[in-house]
Amino acid sequence: MDKTVVNLGSLSGKVLLFGGVYSNLQALEQLKRIAEEQGIPPENCICTGDIVGYCAQPEEVVQLFKIWGAKSILGNVEIQLRDGAEDCGCDFRKGSRCDGFSQLWFPYAQSKLSKSSLDFIATLPNHIDFRFAGKNITVVHGDYFNVSEFVYKSTEWHIKQKNFEATGADVIIAGHCGLPFNQKKEEKIWLNPGVIGMPANDGSPNVWYAILDDSIGSFRFKHHQMEYNYKLANARMQINFLPQEYARTLITGIWDNTEILPPYESGLQGFGIQL
Repeated sequence: MDKTVVNLGSLSGKVLLFGGVYSNLQALEQLKRIAEEQGIPPENCICTGDIVGYCAQPEEVVQLFKIWGAKSILGNVEIQLRDGAEDCGCDFRKGSRCDGFSQLWFPYAQSKLSKSSLDFIATLPNHIDFRFAGKNITVVHGDYFNVSEFVYKSTEWHIKQKNFEATGADVIIAGHCGLPFNQKKEEKIWLNPGVIGMPANDGSPNVWYAILDDSIGSFRFKHHQMEYNYKLANARMQINFLPQEYARTLITGIWDNTEILPPYESGLQGFGIQL
């Protein structure tokens, strides 16, 4: 069944937001641990998609995600896996380095996933809606109109504005671009919690997630950095002959290239995340 939108109703307490697990089992294990330590129930843990990706353990990641019971929407990778496509659908420029790397990791992921995992992926919706602290919230991958749209902090507001108009949301939670950021304008908030499967090109191996909190009765959010066993994640990639450039990024925190980044974000490479 193709579910376009799942409405979770009203959520309260803390809500854990994250994206881009990218087949990084060590990062997912650590995030699940954090959720449990903070008493955040699985139904309040929401992923912006791309559970599967560059790293070495796609099958283990999908199965752990299922066991955990967290929520997710479809990322472009899940759509391509569900549809039996030949590439990741990341919208990389043909012949680019990212395009070349995807021709290594995407077939690897396809070869590792069981029917059980593919069946689970097929149940994921395109978007999730919920209410939290009096606000209407919509979760998208790229943006509401295009799963593979790269939306950054520097992306012009009028492009973001169309998403609020189309969804009726007060808050858009988005993923895909790999960088955490938030932007507020005219009472609307665009929030990208970042991804846990790869560093944010900031020179640190730590990765990013966010937590919503309504404990004082109003809408609050905070970005968090996460330490995890990135050395093991790197070793798994080495053993499985996956792109060494991505394996190196797990350790250096620097992307192999900035082909997809606008000038503003590209210029911040290695300088830390500006929130």
